[in-house]
Amino acid sequence: MENEQDSYMTEETLIETVENQIADGEPKKVKETLMRLVMTGTPREEAIQWMACALAIEVSDVMLNGASFNEQRYNLHLDALPNLDWMED
Repeated sequence: MENEQDSYMTEETLIETVENQIADGEPKKVKETLMRLVMTGTPREEAIQWMACALAIEVSDVMLNGASFNEQRYNLHLDALPNLDWMED
């Protein structure tokens, strides 16, 4: 299980997933968040990395706890960006 989790949790995989979400327009909040962050001066690459952190929380919960992906919580974390204090929890 740990090796499987590690393959899902690589930075490259998470960033690729965020990029795919942006391209697909789903969830809608992902593209909105990228636009908001870039419009407020965050470099695109940095914004994508932050968004990948929010995604990592959901992937971790699914892998560790057998939970379903929680889009509402993912959206809340995206809304909180660029504040990453929630990652300390």
